[in-house]
Amino acid sequence: MSSVPRLVVAAPSSGSGKTTVATGLMAAFTARGLAVSPHKVGPDYIDPGYHALATGRVGRNLDAYLCGTELIGPLFAHGARGCDLAVVEGVMGLYDGAAGEGELASTAQVAKLLRAPVVLVVDASSQSRSVAALVHGFASWDPEVRIAGVILNKVASDRHEELLRDALDSSGVPVLGVLRRAPQVDTPSRHLGLVPVAERRAEAVAAVAAMAAQVAEGCDLDALAALARGAGALPGAAWDAAEAVDSPTHDHPTRPAEKRAPVVAVAGGEAFTFSYAEHAELLTAAGAEVVTFDPLRDEQLPDGTGGLVIGGGFPEVYAAELSANEPLRKAVTELASAGAPVAAECAGLLYLARELDGRPMCGVLDAVARMDERLTLGYRDAVALADSSLAVAGTRMRGHEFHRTVVEPGAGESPAWGMRAPKRRVEGFVQQGVHASYLHTHWASEPGVARRFVERCLTS
Repeated sequence: MSSVPRLVVAAPSSGSGKTTVATGLMAAFTARGLAVSPHKVGPDYIDPGYHALATGRVGRNLDAYLCGTELIGPLFAHGARGCDLAVVEGVMGLYDGAAGEGELASTAQVAKLLRAPVVLVVDASSQSRSVAALVHGFASWDPEVRIAGVILNKVASDRHEELLRDALDSSGVPVLGVLRRAPQVDTPSRHLGLVPVAERRAEAVAAVAAMAAQVAEGCDLDALAALARGAGALPGAAWDAAEAVDSPTHDHPTRPAEKRAPVVAVAGGEAFTFSYAEHAELLTAAGAEVVTFDPLRDEQLPDGTGGLVIGGGFPEVYAAELSANEPLRKAVTELASAGAPVAAECAGLLYLARELDGRPMCGVLDAVARMDERLTLGYRDAVALADSSLAVAGTRMRGHEFHRTVVEPGAGESPAWGMRAPKRRVEGFVQQGVHASYLHTHWASEPGVARRFVERCLTS
């Protein structure tokens, strides 16, 4: 059972200021000496980086599509363990979730699963009295969602604020904050959203400080903290990586006592910033020694590497630098050729290709990758088509795609996944110990993935 005070920061739509308010609240409460647990609804990797900067703690995702509704409470309790307060940033509009799946994966659903009050961030830049109708509509749409306060964003003037407050007086939803337009808190974007913290750390630190100052000045932090404390206890046990990998529903051999923990190298640095914290925790719980390396700077894999995990990120931005690091590319190729387990998601898939935008990559896969104008985005329902270092054939997992690149495979490649939704197709690569795909998955939903990967490190 978790009794950590908590609140959810939501909005009527994307672009309303959720990230500014949520990150600002996290930083402002942290500045007060509180241990703040940061969370993000949905699959997004980038916002949690700003959350981590604001709180000094790992930003964690709560995605009911990837992990299932039953894991939202336990994963929250795991991340919030020992904290004084938790702030959960929503995704898109409050009631928006997985397409065609009703409320699944929406901020509203997560708020209900967490029994948490919702603070609605409203972009008031082009309205006055109409704000009351908007707030009333969102507050009454689902009676199980408790919209307990409003923060008005992009307010133009004192007179504008007065008109907005007058309109909301009879709504029954208190105004807990008013923020003026403040370009200094804006964060730069590019083809896949905000630029990650790892690529602009000094500027990101300044932006988070500006968000904290704006929120501390414009919001009633005491009222928001009291609102969070009113959430009450959340029943159920916290998720535990060790318990998950030792689940009795999966048979697995025991590592011989005389064998040392296998080293699993995990790509990091500016080019590979997308990773769920639970993946490393599961690998560690399964018996691995997890070591992070930077493909932009390190010319060799960590000593004793027995397995390699390359997650998502922006290799297309760093293609020249990645290509120039020929010693590391050669080391990755040799490891894969030796049959060691290699798990690559999205950016990792591009790095393993023969080339990316005409620049040589590792050449582990007989495939060519290039940038594309079309954005591929959305949740996916997939089934493993072949036994691999991650899963046995027939394993069903849910994932998420988010990229502006395409991969043209060579002849005779064995696909990794059969996509069941939104349309049937095959995707990815399985060869020797390599499992490479565009699909981002959350291993907490299928802990056997981490266990199987570590076992393959011992036997390859």
